[in-house]
Order: sequence, then C-alpha cells, then structure tokens
Amino acid sequence: MSPIIRGCQRQDIGFSLLHTGQHYSYGMDRIFFEELNLPVPDHHLNVGSGSHAGQTGAIMSGIEQVFEDERPDVVLVQGDTNTVLAGSLVATKMGILLGHVEAGLRSYDRTMAEEVNRVVKDHVGDWVL
Repeated sequence: MSPIIRGCQRQDIGFSLLHTGQHYSYGMDRIFFEELNLPVPDHHLNVGSGSHAGQTGAIMSGIEQVFEDERPDVVLVQGDTNTVLAGSLVATKMGILLGHVEAGLRSYDRTMAEEVNRVVKDHVGDWVL
C-alpha cells in the first residue's frame, strides 16, 4: 500500500488510512509505519486478537462506522487478513467500489484462513491491483 499512499500524496489525492489493529506487535505493525515512513492512521480500531468470527465482526462494525462517516468513493484493502475480509464485505454491502492490493500467494487450500479471505474478496471486489 505504501506506493499507493505515496502516489496519492504526490498527486494531492485525498485519502484516509484506517488501521484495524488486527496486527499489533511491533514486528507485524509499527515497524512498517516507521521503516516506510507512513502517515499515522486517521482511524484506529484497536480490535486486537480473538476468534476469526469475533475479530472479523468487530472489524466490520468499526469499519462500517468509519465508512458511514467518511463516505469514501473507493476502498482499497491490503493483504489476506480478517481485515481484508471485513473491509471487503462492508464496502460491497455499502455499494463502495473495492480494490485489493497485495493479495498474497494463492494456495488453493481452503483450510487456510487467509485463502478463504482471498477467495471471498475475489468474488465481491471490483479490482485486484
């Protein structure tokens, strides 16, 4: 997502960065913001860990409120996490155009939670970037 953020900044395209807090350890979170010199997120949901359903539901609820407040024209989700699944479902149900950045490697193994997230996103999204 970093190159897209940089492109928006260079071209003065407004964007809002939402961080769900699904990953919250330094090695899976803060280090990327520091090393890539990314802006502080505009929204932080602080969902933390939990069951797949509990975490995804908490993320969906938080994202829905942000989307209702912000009314984005386009939503880009990144990766293959529960955050991607939640953001994809909420954006689609709200009629917001949806793009997917960096989907991860396809395993075609539906016993992997990440593969399930990728498959669902593929079916509801508008673009894969």
